[in-house]
Order: sequence, then C-alpha cells, then structure tokens
Amino acid sequence: MKPRAKAPQRTPVPRLDPDPSQGLTTREAAVRAAAGWSNRDPNQLPKPVSQIIRDNLCTFFNALFVALALCLFAVGAYRDMLFLGIVVCNVLIGIVQELRVKRTLDRIALLSAPTATVVRDGKRLTLPTEELVLDDIILLSAGDQICADAVLKEGCAEVNESLLTGESDPVLKRPGDPLLSGSFLASGRCSARLEKVGGDSYAAGIARAAKGRRTSRSEMMRSLDRLLRFIGVAIVPLGTVLFYKQYVLLHTSLPYAVSSTVAAMVGMIPEGLYLLVSVALAVSVANLARRRTLVHELSCIEHLARVDILCLDKTGTLTQGKMEVSRLLPLSIPAHRAEELLGAFVHASASDNATAQALKARFAPPEVPWSPVREVFFSSERKWSALVLPEEESYLLGAPEGLLGPDWARYAPGLEEAAAAGQRVLLLARGRQVLAGDKLTARPEPLAFLFLSDQLRPDASETLAYFREQGVTVKVISGDHAASVAHIAQRAGVSGAERWLDLSTLPPDADLELLAEQYTVFGRVTPQQKQQLLHALQRRGHAVAMLGDGVNDVLALKDADCSIAMAAGSDAAQQVSHLVLLDSNFSALPQVVREGRRVINNIARSASLFLVKNIFSFLASAILLVLPLLYPLRPAQVSLVSGLLIGVPSFLLTFEPSYERIRGHFLRSVFVNALPGGLADVCAIFACVWAGSAMALPMEQISTVCTLLLSLNGFLVLVLLCRPFTPYRGLVLGLILAAFTGAVLLFFPWFQLTPLTRDGWNLLGLLAPPTALVLLGLTFLCRRFRPWLLRLFRSAAHRSAPRPENTL
Repeated sequence: MKPRAKAPQRTPVPRLDPDPSQGLTTREAAVRAAAGWSNRDPNQLPKPVSQIIRDNLCTFFNALFVALALCLFAVGAYRDMLFLGIVVCNVLIGIVQELRVKRTLDRIALLSAPTATVVRDGKRLTLPTEELVLDDIILLSAGDQICADAVLKEGCAEVNESLLTGESDPVLKRPGDPLLSGSFLASGRCSARLEKVGGDSYAAGIARAAKGRRTSRSEMMRSLDRLLRFIGVAIVPLGTVLFYKQYVLLHTSLPYAVSSTVAAMVGMIPEGLYLLVSVALAVSVANLARRRTLVHELSCIEHLARVDILCLDKTGTLTQGKMEVSRLLPLSIPAHRAEELLGAFVHASASDNATAQALKARFAPPEVPWSPVREVFFSSERKWSALVLPEEESYLLGAPEGLLGPDWARYAPGLEEAAAAGQRVLLLARGRQVLAGDKLTARPEPLAFLFLSDQLRPDASETLAYFREQGVTVKVISGDHAASVAHIAQRAGVSGAERWLDLSTLPPDADLELLAEQYTVFGRVTPQQKQQLLHALQRRGHAVAMLGDGVNDVLALKDADCSIAMAAGSDAAQQVSHLVLLDSNFSALPQVVREGRRVINNIARSASLFLVKNIFSFLASAILLVLPLLYPLRPAQVSLVSGLLIGVPSFLLTFEPSYERIRGHFLRSVFVNALPGGLADVCAIFACVWAGSAMALPMEQISTVCTLLLSLNGFLVLVLLCRPFTPYRGLVLGLILAAFTGAVLLFFPWFQLTPLTRDGWNLLGLLAPPTALVLLGLTFLCRRFRPWLLRLFRSAAHRSAPRPENTL
C-alpha cells in the first residue's frame, strides 16, 4: 500500500470574497490548491508501511537475539539458532497487525469519504471535501455536516454543535456568523464561505492536541518491559564472565563455550512469553475484528480487561440520537383529529430535523395532503414553526411558552412532571391571521400537547446490566441538561443515576476529585471538564474507559486508560481512540470486554511457565560463576523445552473462557507462581551434573539427562497449572506429552540429544522421583507463604526501581 502524498507547503494567496451565486472560478480554485490551501488535513496522513516495518524490526529485543545468533554462526553452531524462529514470528505478528489496522482505517475512510456541494464558475458541483479550497462557497441544507470552518453568507440555519460542545440544542446562525467544522445543520438552508481549511480548522486543532496522547503501555506490558531492561543490563556481564570461565579457566573448546553461554543467555530471556503475548493479543484482535471492532493498540486489550469505571455520553450510547413520540394529550379536539392534523402538518412541512423525523414516524400522512402557501421554519429564538394555509389559516407547532406567552402559566403545573423527566413538550395550535411574516401577532388556539423523549437503544439496559454484574461503574457525562440526562440514565438502568450534578454551576477552580467519585451523572460538561473528571477518577486509583464519538470527547479519549470511539462519530475521535466500534453499536462492548478479560487472564495464568525457565537460567548461571562446573545445556535443548512444554501449551490455554476482572500486579504474581518450578530445576540440574561427573559420564549424556529432567519438571508444572482438570485441559496435556515424545524419539539430533547408555538411564531413574518430590514440596511452601512472598517482592521492587512512568 502506498502512503498518501504529503500536503504541499503553503504559500500566501490573496483572500477573496466571491459572490455566493458565482463562487470561485476554476482557475482561482486551482491556484489555491497548488498553494496548499486545500481542505486536506496533513495530520491525518497514515503511517507509511516503511515506518511500520522499521518500528517492528528495530527493537532491543530483536537486536539482542540477532547478536546471540551471530555468535553461534561464527563458530558454526547452526542447529543452535532455532530461537530465531521466535524472533521472526514476533516481528511478523507486529507488522501484520499494524498493516491490518492501516488497511481497515483506509477502507473506512474510502467508504465514508464525505462530499460537499460547492459553487464554482456559477455552477453547482459535488466534490470530495478534501478538494475544497480556501474561500470556496459551499451550499448547506438540513443534515449536512460542515467540513471546514466557514462564515455564513446567505440564508439562515439551525446548527447542531453537539460533536464539538456536547450540547444537543441547535444554535441559530445568521449571515456573518461563524460555522465550525464538525457541526451539522439541524434545519434551514444557507451558503457559506470557507474561512479555515485543512489543519487550520477547529476540529483539526482539537485532533492535533490529541496527537500528544501517550502510547498506552498496559501494566502487563510495562512489567515485561522492565523485565527485559533488567535482563538487558545483567545478561551481557553475566554471559561474558560465564564464557571466560568455561573457555579460559575450564579449557573447553570455543564452539562449546559459545554454545553453552548462548544457551544460558537465551534461557534468561522470556522470548516465548513475548511471543505468547503477541500471538494471544493478535488472536484477540482478530476475534474483535470479527465482531466489528477495530483495535489500534494491542496493549489496550489489557486496559479494557482492568477497567472498573466506564464513562460515556448520553447521545449515541444510551440513546440512538433520535426522538420518539411518547404521548399525545388533546385539549380542544378529539385525539384522532389531533393525530390527523399532526400527520398533515409534518408531512407538508419541508423541515427534516430530528423532531420532524420523529413526528413523521409516528403520524401517518393524510389522504389529501396540505398545500401551504408559505412556511415559517423553526428557530431556537422563536421556538416554533408554522404552516400558512389558504385564507390565512395557520397551524403552529413548537414550545408552549413561545406560542402561548403568559397563558402558558395555566398549563404549566400539569406538565411539570414531564419536563422534570426530561421530555420535550410541544404544542399544536391554530389561528387565523395570527402571523405577520415570522412574528406572532395574536395568541393561537391550543389544540394538543405532544410529548417527545430521546429514543433509548433497545439493548442499552441489557448492556448496562452486564457492566453492573461485572463490578464496572458507569458514569454518564454529557453536555445536555443534567436533570434530563439523569432521567434518561434512570430509564436505561444506570445505577445511581439519581445522583446528578450540573457542572455549569461550579466555580472554575472546583475540586472534581471527590465529586467524580460521589456522582453518577454529570450535565453541562465542557470538553475540558470531561477530561478533568477522567483525571480525577484516575487519581483515585480507578482504571477508566471512555466511550465517545464527538470532537468534544477527544481530550478525554486521549487520556483514558482505554478509549473507545464510534465509527459514526468524528474522525478525530476515531484517530485518538484505542478501539473503534465499526457498527457504532454500544451493545458490542460486553463482548469486547469479555474477549479482553479472557485473553489477559489466560496470559497471566500461563506466563508462570515461561518464568520457570528464566528463574532457573539466572540462578544456574550465577551459581556456575563460583563452581568449577560446566553449563550442561545447549541452545537447541533449551528451545525444545521452551517450545513444546512452555510455548505451545501456553498458547493453547489462552483459548479457555475466563472472564473475571484483572486485578493485582502482573509480574509479581507470575514470579511467585513460577518460583517453585525454577528452584526445582536448579536442584535437578546441579544434582545431575554432580552425579554425572561422579559417574564419569560424558557431557553429551549429562546434557541429555538434564534436558529430560527439565522436561519432566516442566510437564509437572503444566499439570499443576491445569488444575482443576477439564476435558480441554486434559486434551492439551495429552497432545503436549505426545508431541514431546515424538520430538525426542524422531528428531533427537536436531536438539543435540544423544541416545542414553545404561549409566545414563540409571542417572535419570535415580533423579526423576526426587525432582518431582522437590517440585511438589516447594509448590506447597510457596502457596502457604504466598502473601508474605508477594509483600517481599513488592518491597524489593519499590527499593530497587523507580516508579514506572505513565507516558512513553
């Protein structure tokens, strides 16, 4: 895939104010495009394929293994370079995953590429919004999204700026008023001149602020990073001293000294654990993709598994962003007549805003449609619209207080409950010669009250019930009126929705930390306050997920532990989020959370298998520095144990269902679980080397016996890990035993194994039972003193290492 061409450097051009009916000429538009004043945003250029490949190849992890492989290549130990296969797999998984994300994003962008109606040379053209230029005249009507910052030239319109401000109330715009990119027309028609294009627009500026968001390294990945950094510091001097001892002091051959030293160093590196994490997360990403969820960062899956607070907006999550008619209250006419009049009114009106759509869905058109002589469009200033029929008979629909004036007081007490419940109340009225232009000159006759409410998502209650059962607290943060949002949250089943707070009433320096914990629903929230609420929850130790779809959500999305965007929302929200729900379906979240918990729980459980090898290798190498013994293992033998008794079963066990919320410190828990196996391996290997040397066995025999003892120990660790047994776990154990037996019998030369002599079998039979007993005894002791060990390792970690940073 070729990256998009870079936007050209901008050169100054004279500003123009073309006639709205003529627009720019083709030549003027071409000059602006060539000078770099098109509406293409350079900040949204995708990451080139070359950079994706470079970022995955050039890592410390890869460099370390390549250096070790070169050492083996230099002495001709080619069969001991099997561990390079793991490096290749890691690199391929990372590259393929990033390319899949890039391809999916590009496909989404292509399928949803917006267009706009522009006037050039006096003609109307439909062009991709990227091809618009500074000072272009665009034509907008109800439902159109504003693609760049503009100034309204002719006409008037109601503009919905909820994606920018979070407030769903439309704003009236007249000639000379600014139109911000990311907002859209709720009603009306107008022409506008583009004032700021591309990266200069308001929405692009917020997206640019989001570019500074941190690379979200999860607790598990940070633990692995710290482990690798520690190994990187310790492995070189430890390996150098071990090589010097074996080659110079013990006078071994150069190939043997290099091979055994590399085996010890490879054993210290949890390369299989990195592969397990990469593969398991990649499989999880593929599962999520099948559920129409795009993953930007692998590590966000663990963040999602640890989440205990989910922050979301009302519109698009709890509600569908649509209105529905909940009740009709006739006054001076029968109910069926009120329905007929409403049906005739809305189907004769040219308005197509959310209210009109809700009414058209509820009331059928009449048999004989109306033919109004003129229409007064709705505006937030008047708060009503009207149709004027022949003979000056007018029907009006809008807010009761706007139509009735002081007479509204007669009806208000009976409608307080509906208003408190967040419902919108409309009045249908009629009158003869009550209008002068768009002004109301007399009080019309009230005919019927109409009640509308936000249409809840049909699956919102079920989705919220899942999070409640999982111990995840839901916080609703909206730019709308707090009481209305609270009522909708109660209808949807949000626990604690009666505890609401209007943030517009707070002073600018208010401390939100305690309020964020105490309240569930927050209304009249600005984008900055939304970010502050999220920070307040994080400071109190919560793992916070943020679900949003608008530009007003970007600041909070970029700082959330796990950010989730709707594909139907703004591009800026999608770019900054860790996850994108491609179907914009709130009910998909439980499946996403379950998938994250499944894979992370299984990784955490299986990771102890890998650290058994690392603990053993470090302890064995350290002990051999002071004892006059040779390191008995070769790299190929270590790869055999790592691959078949650690890597393969760990990967197979990651497919098991396990949906508990992740808690605790990843590395400390895994280290305590792995400690018995690592100590038992050390005891078995040194007993084998000491006894084999006493029996005068050649080193090839001792190495083979050591490999078999490590394999026995590894299989027993796997058996203990699989308790309680299930049919699937039993199948995994059977497959591993069969595969290992086949590898030893059929491919033993590949793994530097030699057929055992009688003395070799005797040594194996002598040491196998004590090895199993030592492992079981150490496992019992570690479980008995597990809390004490966890406290010990936590204290050691705090003393020896600085607290990890939150950003990279």
